[in-house]
Amino acid sequence: MTTRLNPYISFSGEAKQAMEFYKEVLGGDLAVNTYGAFGSEAPPGFADKIMHSHLETAAGFTLMAADNPPGTEHKPGNNFAVSLTGDDSDELRGYWQKLSAGGTVAVPLEKQMWGDVFGMCTDKFGITWMVNISEQ
Repeated sequence: MTTRLNPYISFSGEAKQAMEFYKEVLGGDLAVNTYGAFGSEAPPGFADKIMHSHLETAAGFTLMAADNPPGTEHKPGNNFAVSLTGDDSDELRGYWQKLSAGGTVAVPLEKQMWGDVFGMCTDKFGITWMVNISEQ
């Protein structure tokens, strides 16, 4: 296996719902492991929380996520975004429609000064996404 760089997103209790949403948007296979699934007693209130999840898509995307471990503070920030880039306009527009639904659009998906179609939104789970459709 080659070395890969994968986004790993932390949530404060909604990792399962978020990853199921991303599976609906991107397709693929989702593996989910809860804190309670590993045989030892999970911390109180964490048995059904996500210890690790992994979404692998046919397009080669990998996205990982978990609920913050017990005793750690969840600090969402604006210094992280997931970028989807390519030249398949229909595919990327489909992702955009689903990701932006119920979220906030910061930059509408439209042609930009550099020639590509680009948009930026924050989905309903607070994750920022950038979609760039390369000009052919």
